[in-house]
Amino acid sequence: MTTTLDARRGHARSGQPDIWCEDLVRIYHTEGIEVQALQGLNLTVDAGDVVALVGASGSGKSTLLGILSGHDRPTGGRARVAGVDLLAMSAGQRVDYQRHTVGFVWQQTSRNLLPFLTAAENVALPMVISGEKGRDARVAELLTLLGVGDLGDRLPRQLSGGQQQRVAIATALANSPRVLLADEPTGELDEANSEAVLEAMRHAATQLGTTVLVVTHDPRVSEHVRRTVQIRDGRTSTEVLRRQVRADDGSEALVAEEYTVIDRAGRIQLPPAHVEELGLVDRVRLQREADHVGVYAPDDEASEQPRRAHEESEDD
Repeated sequence: MTTTLDARRGHARSGQPDIWCEDLVRIYHTEGIEVQALQGLNLTVDAGDVVALVGASGSGKSTLLGILSGHDRPTGGRARVAGVDLLAMSAGQRVDYQRHTVGFVWQQTSRNLLPFLTAAENVALPMVISGEKGRDARVAELLTLLGVGDLGDRLPRQLSGGQQQRVAIATALANSPRVLLADEPTGELDEANSEAVLEAMRHAATQLGTTVLVVTHDPRVSEHVRRTVQIRDGRTSTEVLRRQVRADDGSEALVAEEYTVIDRAGRIQLPPAHVEELGLVDRVRLQREADHVGVYAPDDEASEQPRRAHEESEDD
């Protein structure tokens, strides 16, 4: 484990992100209807980071995860994971990528584990398929790291939902993937089990130097990650970064700062709550200051005309 972790820390120091997407587009055609699930999405996740991806249903979260996991291909744009070009992989390279570069945890516990194998056997299975040696030691290490070291001889049906997801995470980490992808990993769990699973996943990722991207709608996930990225209409829109700040008296506090994303054309998406609370409609007034740009609701008669026209059309 030490060798693997040192290699990943070296990758992180090189400044190369483990997840990189540029102008990613995914268009689906079904029954003559064209659906644009991703519309020029850009995303960068640094090596070793733990990031949550949030957004409303239909925003493109699961589509992005499908592309990053190698289960789907983008219609346009570029994407790399751990240096692997996702658009240039052959069928054989895709299999190797899914076995060794990325690990995946599904929301449904029943999809993650084989019911006729014990927890230890489930964790060992990816290594058996890949022909890895030293499996027993690796299984014990991962189960202990995820807090279920004493449950290796149990079948999935003998485990709680939270315990099953911990074993699933251990299974996804078995072949030392550089990136762990998790699709709503707490979606079927109660609050207590969700907290335990998220903390176990964060701890394991930190110890192993694994980059983690969690797709979720659960706001509790944000408490366990440094960075939360929001997707809206197939694009990244805002981010929240968290950091510990030490006060003069020595106490520490968690500070969360919200940022909006600027695309290559200079466009930004304002958070919906800000738009609604400030009554921003149709257009806003920009004012450049020495060190920032202010965004203001229109305050003159000419600027109010589009708003009144918008409100009248809604009344009709």
